[in-house]
Amino acid sequence: MYLIKTPRVIQRLFPTFHWRVDQPGDSPTLYLTFDDGPIPQVTPWVLEQLAKYDAKATFFCVGNNVRRHPEVLRQTLDAGHVVGNHTTHHLDGWKTDNVPYFHDVRHCAVQLKTTLFRPPYGRLKPSQVQFLQRHYEIVMWDVLSGDFDPELTPEDCYDNVVDNAGPGSIVVLHDSLKSEENLRNILPRLLEHYSALGYSFASLTPELLLDRQSAADAQLRTA
Repeated sequence: MYLIKTPRVIQRLFPTFHWRVDQPGDSPTLYLTFDDGPIPQVTPWVLEQLAKYDAKATFFCVGNNVRRHPEVLRQTLDAGHVVGNHTTHHLDGWKTDNVPYFHDVRHCAVQLKTTLFRPPYGRLKPSQVQFLQRHYEIVMWDVLSGDFDPELTPEDCYDNVVDNAGPGSIVVLHDSLKSEENLRNILPRLLEHYSALGYSFASLTPELLLDRQSAADAQLRTA
């Protein structure tokens, strides 16, 4: 069981997590993110599709895949994308004791030299949140495509995004073998659809997230 659109009430319950990027102005931006790579079977194809639209994205990498495929990581960075930490062994925080979980996260962070972190499955214990948020920017999502779900068709996954994602949305896709069939169908269509609506596609960076968080905090203080 999972939610395609993260309700605003949940987003407000965890205000230190990054769910979306609130945007001023009239130039809409979408933040595409890809979890579970890098792998040579899928990630280079994703990079090719993004390049056609001058689109930048954020790749939340599994440390073991980085170790196995450093050349694919290098391609991703050379193309101007941002990488984030998705743990070394794709651990479920709910099922992992804190100390081994923290070591697994840190190993991947050092490997990638990043402070961006997305927990696999979006699962963290409160005690893990308390520790990790002191060291990392925890990036969740506004919209989940469901491309990993074998019970969903490509059309289901496409509709999940276009029916729910708007300006500032952080969207989750997966550059993985499990998601490959759905992803190869929907990614070109999503890029075309949102480009036609005037959207740009940008990477998430620690600086962007911290700036937006500071602005949101200031707005709350003056409200």
